[in-house]
Amino acid sequence: MLVNNTVNTHGRYFVVPNEVFQLGLSAGAIATYCYLMSLENRRRGDKDRFTCYPSYASIGRAIGRSERSVYKYVQELVEAGLILTEQTKVTTKTGKRRNGNLRFTMLPVESAVELYHERQLAKLETGVKKKRKAMRKAGRKKRERKQVPRTEYVVSHTAPEPEELPL
Repeated sequence: MLVNNTVNTHGRYFVVPNEVFQLGLSAGAIATYCYLMSLENRRRGDKDRFTCYPSYASIGRAIGRSERSVYKYVQELVEAGLILTEQTKVTTKTGKRRNGNLRFTMLPVESAVELYHERQLAKLETGVKKKRKAMRKAGRKKRERKQVPRTEYVVSHTAPEPEELPL
């Protein structure tokens, strides 16, 4: 049985929606997304449902990439609208507050697909505007005529005076 159209209730496997592969993501971003999905909390009624807390280092070990690459993949997923990241704080035994791992929240794929289509439409509209502007500019150039200075025109078109013929 599927929960949220992505997760088996037994937790042994998860389903990656087909739409993820149509969003123009890099292979590393898709691998990162899959790893995060495998770790997400799937318990019903839990306030931390659809979240997980892995470090960049543990993601990197799982997908065979460096921490810096994982950081780029996570940014790509955030920009695509597939995940949210939040900074967490932890309190040590001595009472000091420190930065914890990021909290990754998995978002519905439908919103990411909608965002992707909106961006593609905006890109097309921008391209059409640029093309129209270029066509208008080219049309203006055709209509412009080269102005010849008037003095040159007069000099070049004056006829020589006729000579008198001997009688």
